[in-house]
Amino acid sequence: MRIPRRKAAVALGVPSRRAQIAAVFALAVLLGVSVLYDSAHIAASLRRHSGYNSLSATTGAESAEGATDRSDPPPRHGQGQADEASSSSPGEHADESPAAAVKEVVDHAEESCDLYSGRWVHDEANAPLYKEADCEFLTEQVVCMRNGRRSDEYQKWRWQPDGCDLPRFDAKLLLEKLRNKRMMFVGDSLNRNQWESMVCLVQAEAPWDKKKLVKNGSLNVFRLHEYNATIEFYWAPFLVESNSDDPDIHSIPNRMIMPTSIAKHAANWIGVDYLIFNTYIWWMNTPKMKIVHDFARKPVQYDELDRVVAYRQILKTWSGWVEEHVDPKRQMVLFMSVSPVHMQSEGWGKPNNIKCFSETQPALNYNKTLELGTDWDLFSASNEVTKAMKKVPVHFINITALSEIRKDAHTSVHTLRQGKLLTKEQQANPRKFADCIHWCLPGVPDTWNEFIYGHIVSSRQTEDQSQR
Repeated sequence: MRIPRRKAAVALGVPSRRAQIAAVFALAVLLGVSVLYDSAHIAASLRRHSGYNSLSATTGAESAEGATDRSDPPPRHGQGQADEASSSSPGEHADESPAAAVKEVVDHAEESCDLYSGRWVHDEANAPLYKEADCEFLTEQVVCMRNGRRSDEYQKWRWQPDGCDLPRFDAKLLLEKLRNKRMMFVGDSLNRNQWESMVCLVQAEAPWDKKKLVKNGSLNVFRLHEYNATIEFYWAPFLVESNSDDPDIHSIPNRMIMPTSIAKHAANWIGVDYLIFNTYIWWMNTPKMKIVHDFARKPVQYDELDRVVAYRQILKTWSGWVEEHVDPKRQMVLFMSVSPVHMQSEGWGKPNNIKCFSETQPALNYNKTLELGTDWDLFSASNEVTKAMKKVPVHFINITALSEIRKDAHTSVHTLRQGKLLTKEQQANPRKFADCIHWCLPGVPDTWNEFIYGHIVSSRQTEDQSQR
């Protein structure tokens, strides 16, 4: 997704080939928004958010920068210095008509920027996008403040791309795009983390008696009745069939997969309008994966493959399914890049710390390369496979580098273990019990969903869907 650059932005150098290609389509997708919604709705949205969110952080606000565009694999760069957030008034374009605002977007469409290259800006005025206490649908796993975390500073950071702004999240605008449609997150617990975030980002727009969450095995469905829309999560940690497919009982040390078997899961994805996939963290237990050809045969026989080779095999199966079953004229597919973990504090220059425990700030002022154990080979595999898909374009959402900076935002000891809140004794043993994989909400996954939001509201997928 490419967003027009602000006039006053510092030049980022020669645009990448990807940026140049994206610029050609920028005009079309942005004009699509004006066609899809009545002018009054557009006017209200543009007045509220200046078309693209204006910075409102005060002079001297802290920021964490240095996340580079890793849509191409390493070489990687270190983290930059904290700097001041340049800002324009949130009401800067309040008097502009929709036509004038759209014209300004069009005039600068050829100057595109990379949303994933930027910095984290401390911005209490605009973050978080919702309150933990206001979203009844959050699970105990992610409500860190309710679970005893003392500071909510991790909620007050906003991602600021270099040279442009993220579209400010407008729940009503998104729900209009979702009217009579389905959105589904498919994957592991990080995608469930992101699904919970999306539910909380939109749920306040629906009256209490017009929304409902139903959990049925692998499928969780949040329904907004007034929009006849659903936001769903489907548990499939490897995307293909595995011995970890039970949504409740899946803590299995010897994880096994069937790399070519996807039909059982994919039957639940047929016809979904917006599909958001991920698979990563379950691959990180061992350097090799156990490959099974038939779970029905006892005892189960398996071969072992290097995990990158196995990962590419399942991506081949997945991409084949997408290109056979998804209609790009009315459906959209997005793939989340890997969500980093913060288990090795020496990786951000604090060897005496215990994982992410007690971290309260992003990786500010750290000029070396972050060494977190991220498997960049898996990152590259998913990036390459999605880029190569031509029949059904897939949006690769590059969250990895920008999320690596956020060592402060994990659930740590303020969470569950095997379905139960950590006891005081367990909280006092962060080396064993701190969860530095999942994220507190509100938090980092909200930013991931801002990227998803931008793709959806600027898309031109067919609007007229039959009632389900």
